[in-house]
Amino acid sequence: MKILVLNGSPHLNGNTADMVAGFKAGAEAAGHTVLVENVAHMNIKGCMACEYCREKEKGVCVQKDDMQKIYPEILAADMVVFASPIYYFTLSAQLQSAIHRTYSIDIPKNVKKTALIMSSGSPFVYGPAISQYYQSIVEYWQVENAGIFTANGKANHSAEKREELYCFGKSLQI
Repeated sequence: MKILVLNGSPHLNGNTADMVAGFKAGAEAAGHTVLVENVAHMNIKGCMACEYCREKEKGVCVQKDDMQKIYPEILAADMVVFASPIYYFTLSAQLQSAIHRTYSIDIPKNVKKTALIMSSGSPFVYGPAISQYYQSIVEYWQVENAGIFTANGKANHSAEKREELYCFGKSLQI
């Protein structure tokens, strides 16, 4: 299975990256191909709602930035994993921009599964991000939610959390 991870954390070696590393190791041990894109360090602008992608050139965004690299990766993926720290009860703005820009390609037909990985300092902040994930990804794309994983406080950057994500990655079936 081809798995694309969109990591929205601006911290290259932070809590979210640690969880993604555990997942990636497990998924690769199970024979899957995993590509991690750190969208927080890419030049991805927000959607302008110009409708160019729907009215002028179907599936083509008028903005020419780093999403041009991400589009074919999403379209080729069997699974997309969204990873983000939680900032003020929601996914990072960087990941939000990438998600919003998928509007131009509509629903990626190859994607059958998605998952959500989130890190935070508090256990009480995930609700809005989970709701957004279900509505804008799982329900809209009509895909299987393979799992939602959170870490906060001492669970961040912990061997136990890495192992949990490793086991999740390793358990994935095509």
